[in-house]
Amino acid sequence: MADITAKMVNELRAKTGQPMMDCKKMLEKTGGDMQAAMEEFRKKGVKASLQERAASEGRVLGATTDDGKTAAIVELNCNTDFTAKSEPFIKLAAKAAQALAHNPTIDIAQATEVNSAATELAQQTGENVRVGKSAVLQAPANGKAGLYLYGITGKIGVIMSFTGNPSEDLIKQIGGHIAFARPIGLTRAEVPAELVAKEKEFAVEQAKATGKPEAIAVKIAEGKLNSFFAERVLLDQEFFNAQVFKGSVQNYLKQAGVTLEKYVRIEVGQG
Repeated sequence: MADITAKMVNELRAKTGQPMMDCKKMLEKTGGDMQAAMEEFRKKGVKASLQERAASEGRVLGATTDDGKTAAIVELNCNTDFTAKSEPFIKLAAKAAQALAHNPTIDIAQATEVNSAATELAQQTGENVRVGKSAVLQAPANGKAGLYLYGITGKIGVIMSFTGNPSEDLIKQIGGHIAFARPIGLTRAEVPAELVAKEKEFAVEQAKATGKPEAIAVKIAEGKLNSFFAERVLLDQEFFNAQVFKGSVQNYLKQAGVTLEKYVRIEVGQG
């Protein structure tokens, strides 16, 4: 008998929307032949190949625990925005986020309750309903976890971990900044070294092309790198809402007496 792996079962479930155990049994029946298993399901009237339609739509939902120590976000994907904004879909995404917030170690895409509900919704809608990206953060003992959801589209979510006691307004402001500014890292140290090296190389060559000596070109490149970091690194960025605070994100946090330790930003359809 062919070795039926979890990957095979997940693939068949994604293509047919059938329960995990039914997929496993069907693969065992067909000796691990994916195509034959799909054809057997078709004979039973099951809508096959749900996965052939790109699940590029969806919503991001989040949850925090009552003690304010854990925050989670989950992206739930489907094929159309019509389904993505439906009540059953939103409820499932919220349910998945709650489950992850209260059990941070689980693989939420494989959680039985979430998986079964996604399968049922897929069969009801005829769409490829599946859990996409997910993340969970836990605050330090002397800190707090925060959540920001962009309510207009429902497609962007941010979770944050702070040291200190940030107000709900500060969490909203920082989350909003991260959602719109799309930083590539919290600090300069988080920017990939190869990206920094490439930017510096470009800057040096540009300066040398204007006739500047090597030593001067390097200094000019260092200045351009500072501008590069100010555009892309969260703590270096100018806070996006000057009416609330004029200055860098780092200084805004410092004024509030808190430290942002980590953040995760998830947007539907983005890597």
